[in-house]
Amino acid sequence: MGQRQLFCLGRALLKRRRILVLDEATASIDNATDSILQRTIRTEFADCTVITVAHRVPTVVDCTMVLGMSDGKLVEYDEPMKLINKEGSLFGQLYKEYWFRTANASNYLEG
Repeated sequence: MGQRQLFCLGRALLKRRRILVLDEATASIDNATDSILQRTIRTEFADCTVITVAHRVPTVVDCTMVLGMSDGKLVEYDEPMKLINKEGSLFGQLYKEYWFRTANASNYLEG
């Protein structure tokens, strides 16, 4: 799992462009590979603009800015923590739902 993503990331590392666009780069990979990809992106592309299209909350929660869209329209754009704490934020709702489901899944597996 994730071989194509790792190959593409390697190619991006070799080209050393100033802008990196990731479209659902971690959508169908396991958590270990996701962690490797995220760590590599954060360190190797620290001086680049990284545009990430993602549905996984952990993939974007430590980004500088998050842009939220609904029905093809921009609905919010701010720092992740500001959106998480903002009343009625789409990203904030996704964040809370993600961690709620993660906690419930952990409780289910333990119990």
